Amino acid sequence: MKFSTRELVTLAVFGALWGLSEISLGSVFHAIDLPKTGLLLSTIGVMIACIGRLFVPRRGSTLFIGVIAMVLKLFSIGNVIIGPMVGIIAEAIVAELILDAFRKPTLLAFIVTCAGGALWVFVHPFVTGLLLWGQSLVMVWLDMLDEGSRLFGIPTQAVYWIVLAVIILHLVLGVIGGWVAWKLANVLKIRLGGNVPESVG
Repeated sequence: MKFSTRELVTLAVFGALWGLSEISLGSVFHAIDLPKTGLLLSTIGVMIACIGRLFVPRRGSTLFIGVIAMVLKLFSIGNVIIGPMVGIIAEAIVAELILDAFRKPTLLAFIVTCAGGALWVFVHPFVTGLLLWGQSLVMVWLDMLDEGSRLFGIPTQAVYWIVLAVIILHLVLGVIGGWVAWKLANVLKIRLGGNVPESVG
């Protein structure tokens, strides 16, 4: 699908915002050793992509935003950027597929999209650990359980409770992110002189 010059510029702006948030906020979050940094960055990135979709509500626009963000990630300081780059493009694909399932951007679409992006973060280590770093699934699984145990204060033996808590955390943050993105998109487009539908269906 071809985009107009104005649409391409708009998508490039939102892609740059996603990429810059990964670079700047990522550095800050890692520096202060903030837990679940990947989840937070992913949620912020998908929120930006959703807002961009409201401004350019066409198939392929969300993926385009993700590609721009992924390219900008190349300029991050540090050696480990392949995993995050794969994460960005995967999140963009997930967001694109979900938003394509809705006729137009809505509150429900934003919530489902951000929740889907957040759930991908749960799956991401299993994919990249196996395909990129040669880790066994067992090792990735144990790392996830150890992180969840430390985060929630649950004994590592309580496997099901840790997994449930981690999934709920991802979903809750995704839902909140989708709601905030919809509200921000409304405010931004109204201030720019546009009309935003209030439908949530």
